[in-house]
Amino acid sequence: MRIAQIAPLFEAVPPKLYGGTERVVSSLTEELVAMGHEVTLFASGDSITSARLAAMRDQALRLDPTVKDWVAHYHRMVEMVARRAGEFDIIHSHIDYFPLGLLERQSTPFLTTLHGRLDLPEFKMIYETYGRTPFVSISDHQRLPIPALNWVRTVLHGMPQDRLTPQPVEQAYFAFLGRVSPEKGLDKAIRIAARAGVKLKVAAKIDSADRAYYDREIAPLMSQGHVEFIGEISDSQKPEFLSGAHALLFPIDWPEPFGLVMIEAMACGTPVIAFKRGSVPEVMEDGLTGFVVDNEDEAVAAVARIPSLDRAKVRAQFEQRFTARRMAEDYVSVYEELVASNGKPQLRAVAR
Repeated sequence: MRIAQIAPLFEAVPPKLYGGTERVVSSLTEELVAMGHEVTLFASGDSITSARLAAMRDQALRLDPTVKDWVAHYHRMVEMVARRAGEFDIIHSHIDYFPLGLLERQSTPFLTTLHGRLDLPEFKMIYETYGRTPFVSISDHQRLPIPALNWVRTVLHGMPQDRLTPQPVEQAYFAFLGRVSPEKGLDKAIRIAARAGVKLKVAAKIDSADRAYYDREIAPLMSQGHVEFIGEISDSQKPEFLSGAHALLFPIDWPEPFGLVMIEAMACGTPVIAFKRGSVPEVMEDGLTGFVVDNEDEAVAAVARIPSLDRAKVRAQFEQRFTARRMAEDYVSVYEELVASNGKPQLRAVAR
């Protein structure tokens, strides 16, 4: 099958450090190629892929301080994809609503995976404008603010089975991984670790938009003796970081659409203590891959139950539910349904 993948331009694919959507697009793209499909990846030129790379600019937007209007780069990419639409059997977009107008006006089947929150009024307005557009959700909970969209499937994220693996290291701390922002709950993680009497290691990105929040709310907490701030880490650093943790703390306070860090921890055999928000009950299996709690008190109480969890079973659940192969197979099923319903002729064979 000839497949176009449209990736965000803010980070390379895969991202060098933090970057959830770009990491998922990379995992999907590489697995589709491994399955024998002919994939073209529309992304920044510093991306690394076994697919055909259609470089939309030299480097990721986040790395280029000269960019004044990032929207212009997205509009150009959408135009480039539309001009080449006839080359593909299916077009798969990961850049929200930007391409919908053009893609609806051409004949190649397409779908859009929505990777973010949908509980803002502007999102309901814009997405309901495209009532016939096929959308994929990354959790069932993500759909709730706009249930009437043309949802064709929920496809949970996955990643390569061997990207992150358990390491033979001693567990000596709690881990916090991801991004520092109000909704991610780092302040809660610091308090939970303090009450449990366990060190907390923080491997997180601080966006410029969250710098004031960090300086005002988080920085004063970082001087506590049980907290160590590491900063952003790469995939190569994650196995040891996560394997060395008793648990990943995920005390979120927002409708998390998926939460990639949960399955990254599971890949390392590390259980997760997560607040029951958004997708968490769909990703986590309470009492098996960690504990789903409602508040800080329950999180602290769950700490005493961590030894009851089998880290080998945590890893096994990752292998069963969250591999890139499973994700790619789910998407290929969607692609085939959309192509068939579009009345396209039989797809030409692709050499395997």
